Amino acid sequence: MRLSNNYILREIAGEKIVVKQGTHGVDMTKIISFNESASALWEEFSGKEFTSEDAAVFLQNRYGIETALANKDAEVWISKLVECGAIVL
Repeated sequence: MRLSNNYILREIAGEKIVVKQGTHGVDMTKIISFNESASALWEEFSGKEFTSEDAAVFLQNRYGIETALANKDAEVWISKLVECGAIVL
């Protein structure tokens, strides 16, 4: 899978958000707010093919969390982005 090129990570007022590009004006339904780990995942895998396992390993290495939690967090991150159209399967 890949992160969609239609979305771009931005920092606004100290908050990391992903915004859909290519539309006139700001459509607030096309903005995704990220926490630290979500933005780290986005930055790590932007422009690359990756799997859920790749995301989980990244989380384990960066945050020192257990495998089960890393797998769960990676799956949640991916499913939310698929739902928004920000991941291309």
